[in-house]
Amino acid sequence: MPLTDLSCKNAKPKEKPYKLADSQGLFLLVSPNGSRYWRMNYRYEGKQKTLALGSYPETPLGQAREKCVAAKKQLANGVDPSQAKKEDKRQSRLNASNTFEAIGREWFELNKDTWSENHARTIIRRLEQDIFPAIGSRPIKEIKALDLLDVARMIEARGAYEMTRRAIQYCSQIFRYAVVTGRAEVDPAPSLKGALKPFKRGHYAALAPKEIPDFLKALSKNDIRAFPQTLIALEILMYTFVRTGELIKAKWEEIDFETATWEIPAERMKMRRPHIVPLSRQVIERLRRLKELNPYPNRPYILPSTHNPKSHMSNNTILVALDRMGYRGKMTGHGFRALAMTTIKEKIGNYRHEVIDRQLAHAHKNQIVAAYDRAEFLNERRIMMQDWANYLDSMK
Repeated sequence: MPLTDLSCKNAKPKEKPYKLADSQGLFLLVSPNGSRYWRMNYRYEGKQKTLALGSYPETPLGQAREKCVAAKKQLANGVDPSQAKKEDKRQSRLNASNTFEAIGREWFELNKDTWSENHARTIIRRLEQDIFPAIGSRPIKEIKALDLLDVARMIEARGAYEMTRRAIQYCSQIFRYAVVTGRAEVDPAPSLKGALKPFKRGHYAALAPKEIPDFLKALSKNDIRAFPQTLIALEILMYTFVRTGELIKAKWEEIDFETATWEIPAERMKMRRPHIVPLSRQVIERLRRLKELNPYPNRPYILPSTHNPKSHMSNNTILVALDRMGYRGKMTGHGFRALAMTTIKEKIGNYRHEVIDRQLAHAHKNQIVAAYDRAEFLNERRIMMQDWANYLDSMK
């Protein structure tokens, strides 16, 4: 007689395991400890085999019969249901280890040493804030273009269009890494072309050359009552036109006072190659002043943090100072680079574009030329940097 829910429920344990048969090879195995398991006997390629279909009452009678019917269909198609079940488990374990987040973090760890510290922090922050919460737990091979589009729309809803574009770029690189390592079949990101809201990149806010005297006057008056170190940091940014992150993380060991040069190590440079900055007389004077102001002479940073002497000045310190001086939206730390390039070309002159470009540490379009002397045009740049510092002083 076929089993009923009542007969399954009332099955009592005995000294030895025993079976309660249903139909089509399905039976309930009752163990001495009272546990009850669904099993199905079948033959495959002439061999007698048994398939586990769950336990009772977690798997009720009706569901056990459905699993039995599904296994019979597999047998009819020449598939061993036990092997198919093992493969499903293996695939589930594989999917669990091959989630987008797992592979994304693997890709990040593989590449982070090729990026600057700031760039690496930016990438992992964007992944952790916007990407992983949305699709990180899913097997990477199951993620389609529509899923990525949902993520993009979520970021676009904040008005962060440039961040959206970059986030999809990071996703694309993770997918391509998964493809070449055999854990995904395709990168769906290119399919989003034309589906993202168009975004036109703007330029960093920067002063015009004619505004230099007023800016220098505001800096000298110090109506905002900024710390001397903050004012000197702004001056050095203006004299050297390095990137803000390159300045605030500068260490004394990078400065050679005898040769008046500052060598920024590759790991802090955007292009991942060392960069030499010739130092004008004015910059040397300000560096010596920073040494006098430094209450922590054994600390490595030129511009130590006022809150944590073991760390360096925050990028936000520069931005806040500019804002308080009345230059919100008019000037940024990065804007000193554009100001120097424009002014040197218009007001000082006689310097080739390659000389200015090399001082800005831009990537050389000709990779063969770029591979040569890292101090390319150093003599011309040294003269140019002193001329630029003298010009700024004349504007005061």
